[in-house]
Amino acid sequence: MSAPGHSNLELLGVFSLLSVLAVGGGTAVLPEVKALTVDSYHWLSDDQFRDIYSLGQLAPGPNMLMVIVIGYHVAGTLGALLAFGGFFLPASILSFGVSRIWNHFEGSPWRLAVQRGLAPIVVGLMTAGVIAIGRTAITGATSLILAAAVFAVLYFGPKVNPALLILAGGVVGFFLLK
Repeated sequence: MSAPGHSNLELLGVFSLLSVLAVGGGTAVLPEVKALTVDSYHWLSDDQFRDIYSLGQLAPGPNMLMVIVIGYHVAGTLGALLAFGGFFLPASILSFGVSRIWNHFEGSPWRLAVQRGLAPIVVGLMTAGVIAIGRTAITGATSLILAAAVFAVLYFGPKVNPALLILAGGVVGFFLLK
């Protein structure tokens, strides 16, 4: 359960930093979550990160609750609490303060310019998150075909609950990617 060579302060610091960088949501910082937890601190392996991310997508509620699982893996219950508080509290406080300022300047021309300027940045960060997960999850021809099929169903097919596709992908993966 506990990862060697960590401090609770490091855990809190990592997730607090990620919190203030999460412009546009948790998906925007997904590459950095992976880089810090897998590559820098070695708290997780690629497979563990992928599995925790997948669980976060399937479970009800915000998908970034996955930070609780990472914190628990690193330092047990205290780690889960530190990761949760570190990831959600700074962003909540920052959002509250910025929203009050944002509302104060309603109708200002610079407000619309800032909003238009942030939109492509958020899309780029979210795309980077998709690429980071894709690099971890797509390990060969079979997983590439499975990913392409899910994309095709979501993009071109009838409206399907993504959780059903995740479950179906898990079943197919169990039999084809043992």
